[in-house]
Amino acid sequence: MYTQKRAPYSVVWILAVFLATFMILTGTFMHPAEPTSSYLVQAADLATARTAVAAVGGAITHELAIINSVGAQLTAQQHARLVAREDVSLVLANSSLAVAGGPSQPDTIFPSLIGAAQLHQEGITGDGITVAVVDTGMWHVGALKSHIAVQYDAINNKVTTASGDSNGHGTHISAIIASDARSKETNLYNGVAPKVDLVNIIAFDKNGSGSYLDVIRGIDWAVANKDQYNIRVMNLSFSATPQSYYWDDPINQAVMRAWQAGIVVVAAAGNTGPEPMTIGVPGNVPYVITVGAMSDNYTPANGTDDILASFSAAGPTVEGFVKPDVVAPGGHVLAAMKSDSQIATTHPDYYYGGNLFTMSGTSQATAVTTGVVALMLQKDPSLTPDDVKCRLMSSAHTAVDDQGDLAYSIFQQGAGQVNAYDAVYNTASGCANQGLDLAADLDGTAHFGGPAMQDKDGNFTIMDTDGFAWSGGFAWSGGFAWSGGFAWSGGFAWSGGFAWSGGFAWSGSAVSPASLTRSTSQIGSWVPQE
Repeated sequence: MYTQKRAPYSVVWILAVFLATFMILTGTFMHPAEPTSSYLVQAADLATARTAVAAVGGAITHELAIINSVGAQLTAQQHARLVAREDVSLVLANSSLAVAGGPSQPDTIFPSLIGAAQLHQEGITGDGITVAVVDTGMWHVGALKSHIAVQYDAINNKVTTASGDSNGHGTHISAIIASDARSKETNLYNGVAPKVDLVNIIAFDKNGSGSYLDVIRGIDWAVANKDQYNIRVMNLSFSATPQSYYWDDPINQAVMRAWQAGIVVVAAAGNTGPEPMTIGVPGNVPYVITVGAMSDNYTPANGTDDILASFSAAGPTVEGFVKPDVVAPGGHVLAAMKSDSQIATTHPDYYYGGNLFTMSGTSQATAVTTGVVALMLQKDPSLTPDDVKCRLMSSAHTAVDDQGDLAYSIFQQGAGQVNAYDAVYNTASGCANQGLDLAADLDGTAHFGGPAMQDKDGNFTIMDTDGFAWSGGFAWSGGFAWSGGFAWSGGFAWSGGFAWSGGFAWSGSAVSPASLTRSTSQIGSWVPQE
């Protein structure tokens, strides 16, 4: 009978012994792989940030040249070593963000409400201007498909041609800006700037959630590619709770870089109103155009009963700036959204059919204003971001009562409701961001505060100006005419001594970049349908 001879040591056994010995010697058994977390690491320049992360053994996930930062996966020990390095200025846990908005009855008349329909008849449609939309994506519906110049997926860091927006928010925002569909009854365009080109930047997922790193990477990409695609405007319809001064927040830093590069940034005020000091990030950046929401009160033909939306965030900012800068239609706005999008399926009562959906929010008001900016730039491509802000604000129409007094505080309505026709033909100059220095702000040599103060009774007022005290509430039972206009857009060198008798807008009495960790917002949060 044949008997198999057994080797004294099998190859498998030898390998097992070798591997066990190696793991013991290297400490693998005793020290399993440490968990890692995502961080933003900032230094004087991108190369230094890269080198610092590599020196502690971290893994780089994002390169954010726009703010001299990288994204990195770090263990607790690596994080501690980075924080201790003198060549690193900021190590920030990667915070999450989300999109902001909410629906009601069909309404396709917002281009007419703001005077854009009249401009369309004159051939001013946004033609030749490109708008970057940082959001959840864009469904390639017919009214938008021809507008898409390029799509960049900031989450996966790649240019893509795939159609997709499983959340729905990004499509709704893009359609408000750019839809070239026409009303069957009036033959008027549904979008504010129906001939613009769109750059679709995907930075939020199907749940409307995104991270600081992905949003900043999207903004960075837009700035780096602005000349190739003629990006003149950027729409940011999201908002997070401020947890630092405006200049310390990394998203705000990226937004300021975009403004410095010549891109007009239009940002949502946020849906956390109506209380004062509720403006979110990046709407709290003093340089950009921050937009609140109003409603036609379901009577578009009657402008005298318009109201400020109850959810619209109000200023001032913690640094004393008047925000929002303007307001725009943001109540029950009808625009494109795919029927199986998450928002549409979650709120089926507001799905209109024909892939149209009604939604409210400062996100929608921001998109309306972005469209107006595109019309202004078509009429005069030489306008700088400061020029656009100046003309947009000085042509806005404030809400006033029967006596001609302000119906809402400027901390609620800013300079008033945008008017596209007046803005396009406005010739004002030098009235925006006066007293500010963007370059100094970005390099850290100076920061700025606005003219808002808080008196001994807790009311917010404008420094050395009578008649603009915070009213403490809204007149929900009625509305007011929009007329006149004025601009409060400027500031002073920051002294740290502005009169905030109640402290800061965030918890604690001091501000540290580390307090920015884990801030969140909701891009698509449901709000009252006004």
